[in-house]
Amino acid sequence: MATEVETWTNAAAQHDGVFCAFDQERVEEDGFVGDEDLLNDIEVNENWTPQEKALHEARLKAKAKRRLRKSSSRDSTRETLSGSISEEPGADPHSPKGKGISANDRKSRTGKGRGLPKKGGAGGKGVWGAAGMVYEMEEPDAKDPNYDESSQGDTIYATVVPELDEQELEKMVNPIVQEYFEHGDTKEVQMLLKELNLGPHKYEFSSMAVSLSLEGKASHRELTSRLLSDLCGKMLSDSDMARAFDKMLKELPDLILDTPEAPQMLGQFIARAIADHVLPMSFLNHYKGKVDCDYARAALDRASVLLSMKREIVRLDNVWGVGGGQRPVRHLVKEMNLLLQEYLVSGDLSEAEHCLRDLEVPHFHHELVYEVVVIVLESKGTKAAQMMVKLLQTFWKMGLITLDQMNRGFQRVYDEILELSVDVPHANAILEAFVELCFKESIITKHLRDACPSRGRKRFVSEGDGGLVKS
Repeated sequence: MATEVETWTNAAAQHDGVFCAFDQERVEEDGFVGDEDLLNDIEVNENWTPQEKALHEARLKAKAKRRLRKSSSRDSTRETLSGSISEEPGADPHSPKGKGISANDRKSRTGKGRGLPKKGGAGGKGVWGAAGMVYEMEEPDAKDPNYDESSQGDTIYATVVPELDEQELEKMVNPIVQEYFEHGDTKEVQMLLKELNLGPHKYEFSSMAVSLSLEGKASHRELTSRLLSDLCGKMLSDSDMARAFDKMLKELPDLILDTPEAPQMLGQFIARAIADHVLPMSFLNHYKGKVDCDYARAALDRASVLLSMKREIVRLDNVWGVGGGQRPVRHLVKEMNLLLQEYLVSGDLSEAEHCLRDLEVPHFHHELVYEVVVIVLESKGTKAAQMMVKLLQTFWKMGLITLDQMNRGFQRVYDEILELSVDVPHANAILEAFVELCFKESIITKHLRDACPSRGRKRFVSEGDGGLVKS
């Protein structure tokens, strides 16, 4: 019997493809190969045709391949289970954790995690959070793409004005101050400043206003002093005013280049500010013995002198003089008459122009034209008429006297010629000659020349005089 088994075994080994890798796999896996299967295969193979043998070999090879794939998958699973068992000594190899990893499992696929679900089971598609989680009310985020403004209740809109820097502040303040010099309304300036966000630079408004007024007229400086008095306590504090004047004192070396009288003017500003309670009385004491600049020392000395004079603090309201528009008419008429009399004596056109500009009454220049014509009517000779024509021509070309002012001045003389003829018998003839001379020099228009009243109608004597005209 042993001889027969050995013969069968050798025959099976010599058979091509019958005892193949499949049988070796089964020997390695199970430790033996069934004798009955081998005998059946040999018996059947001896009686098969070549085609049947080839078909049988193909089936055996396919079966061996399937077994090989299954054994390799089983080995990888065993390695994974052995690794988990080595990490967790108390783990059960037959537990569900030891099974193969599913594609839809949310556990870590690297095999290095703790075996817990991702995000504690609160993550993944279609998951709203962990079981038992209670959500609290959250404030709506305006940056959320699903944010609905209409559903958030009443909405309050606030205008945010950006804070101005030094350059922007200068660009905004200069037009406001220049316009204020024209209308003189401090309330409008307050309204415009409220619309600006001056920030920490608001004290610079006072220094800018004072700097602009130093380059202007006396009326501008008077308006600036009033503006500072009205703004103090409303828009600007005492400390802001003191800080502004402190800055002006430090900038005097630069201001004196454009305005040589800047130290004296700034001293008058300081004295007027103290009199108006814009600056404290102790402002000057703060600088005693601490000033090195000669210009600043001159300004402080000027303010100290004005404040120390008896009753001067009451009279500081007129420290800049009286503005042209606030002067009485009699005073203006007297000033213009004096101006013309000085011009007839000196013949200085530039001085006459300077005096007229200092009056600051461009709306009242028709009075100058009226006084010119009256002086010509009352003068003797032609010298005064020629000088007055030259004066009117100069003022006309410079724009000091406008067309409307020129017409109003001459028209006033036309209307009062009868009254003037009482004191000047030949007023009509002198007026006609002067008007004709002004027309030749292109000072007045043709219409104004034609409107000049002519000499009165010649009066004839009674019938007994022979029709002679009385001389």
